[in-house]
Amino acid sequence: MLNIIIVIGRLTRDPELRYTQSGKAVGKMNIAVDRPHYNRERDKETDFIDVIVWQKLAEICSNNLAKGRLIAVEGRLQIRSYDDNQGIRRKAAEILAQNVKFLDWPKDKDKDNQGGDSTNSGFASEISFNGDDIPF
Repeated sequence: MLNIIIVIGRLTRDPELRYTQSGKAVGKMNIAVDRPHYNRERDKETDFIDVIVWQKLAEICSNNLAKGRLIAVEGRLQIRSYDDNQGIRRKAAEILAQNVKFLDWPKDKDKDNQGGDSTNSGFASEISFNGDDIPF
């Protein structure tokens, strides 16, 4: 079996960082990814995809990314079910990220990149986690 997904898009909001009861960092991001074709009105269509990051990768993303930043995400697609506030069964599709690459610089790159921070130089390290700890 194979479940690999790679997407490139822009963050729609700042990453959220939380911690599980056991102290593991978990982050949630949402990226906008343009589809490679136009609709009937000749407008580009966009998908908004939830991304989950864990442990050190979650902290790196939370500390270095903000709304509008261009990123590449590599991971696996997960479809999960949950009950909403009215008790209706829903499904959610999200990417469980193993790698995140920062593809642009912050708008104020002199301020945010002082000290030679190298987090923008490549993919962050691979993270292993237990999907049962998702607090969202």
